[in-house]
Amino acid sequence: MVARYSNVTPQLYVGLMSGTSLDSIDAGLFDLSTGTFQMVAALEYPLPKELRQQLIGLCQPGDNEIDRMGSADRALGLVFSRATNQLLRENNIDMANVVAIGSHGQTIRHRPELEYSFTTQIGDPNTIAFETGITTVADFRRKDIAAGGQGAPLAPAFHRAAFRSNRFNRAIVNIGGMANISFLGSEGACFGFDTGPGNILMDEWIHRNQQKDYDKDGVWAATGQVHDSLLATLLTHPFLAKETPKSTGREDFNIAWLTKVIENKNYLAEDVQATLLEFTARTITREIDHISAGVDEVYICGGGAYNSALMQRIETLIQPRPLATTTALGIPPQWVESAAFAWLGQQTLNRNSGNICSVTGATREVILGAVHYP
Repeated sequence: MVARYSNVTPQLYVGLMSGTSLDSIDAGLFDLSTGTFQMVAALEYPLPKELRQQLIGLCQPGDNEIDRMGSADRALGLVFSRATNQLLRENNIDMANVVAIGSHGQTIRHRPELEYSFTTQIGDPNTIAFETGITTVADFRRKDIAAGGQGAPLAPAFHRAAFRSNRFNRAIVNIGGMANISFLGSEGACFGFDTGPGNILMDEWIHRNQQKDYDKDGVWAATGQVHDSLLATLLTHPFLAKETPKSTGREDFNIAWLTKVIENKNYLAEDVQATLLEFTARTITREIDHISAGVDEVYICGGGAYNSALMQRIETLIQPRPLATTTALGIPPQWVESAAFAWLGQQTLNRNSGNICSVTGATREVILGAVHYP
C-alpha cells in the first residue's frame, strides 16, 4: 500500500521485525514526519527454513554456540537486507529517501533474571547498512539493561506515542510469540509487561502434530475441549506469579516445558491445542482485569489478532469492554511492531529516549540503540 503525502516533507523509516514465532520477517516503511505514523508500504518476507531451524536451535543452550551464532547473525543480516531492498524496489522508493532502518533483530536469548542480566538479538546491522546503503539503528534493548531494566518490553513507549487517547483508558495487547500489554491511561499513566505466551505454544504444538506452522483461525483448537486440570497446571508457571517489571521468552515457554507438563497424561492432541488457546486468553485477560485504574477499550495487534477463535475468546472474557484490532487506530496488527522499531530508530537519531522506566524497571530513561552508517 502507498500513502498519499501532504505538503510536509516525508521522513521515511523502515522498521524490521522478526519475532519469537520466527514465521517471517515483517518489513514496513513508515512516514514519521507528521507524528501520525503513516504506513507507506509493507512486505512479509519469508525466512529460509534452514535459517529458521538454526535460530530456533540457538534459543536454548547447545554445543558450539558461538560459531553457530556468528554464522546465523551474518545470514540473518543478509535476509533483513534483502527484505528491505525488495520492499523499496517494489514500491519505487529510492534508498536515498529513507532516513534510517530500525531493526529489532532476532532474540535468541533473554535472561533478565540473572545477576549479570543480558539479552541477545542477532541479524548483523553492519551487514544491513552495507547491503542497503541506509543508516541502520539496532541493538535497542541492551542500553535499558545497562540502566537496570529488563530490556523489554519496548513496545509500550511506541504504543503511548501512537495510540493514547485523552478520553479513554486503553489496553494495547501485542500477541506475537509471547504476549505483552501496554496500559495507556487517558491522564498520562503508562505501564506494560509481558503476560506470558502468545502464539508460541499453539504454534509449536500444531507443528509437532500436523507439521503446520500455525493454527489458522484457531480451527484445530476449536475441534478440541479445554481440560480444566491441564489449564490449572499451566497457570502455575512461576513467571505468571512474578511481580512487574517482567519479560519472558522461549526460555520460559517452550515445547520441552509443555511436553513435561503433559507427560503420561493421554490428552487428545486437539484438546491440548484448545487448552493452550485458553491459556493464552486467560493469561492476557486476567491481567486486564487486574489493572486498578480500569480499562475502557482493548486493542489487539500481532499475529494473534488473526486467530479468530482466540479473538472471540478474549472478547468473551473482557466483556463488556469493547475489543478491536489496531486497524481501528490506524495501523494494521501485523505492522505495529515494525512501526515501533521504525519509530525507535527515529528516537535514537533524534537523541530521544525510547524506554519507559515504569515498564522495564530501568533507573532512568535512556537513548536506545546503536547507529551503523552505510
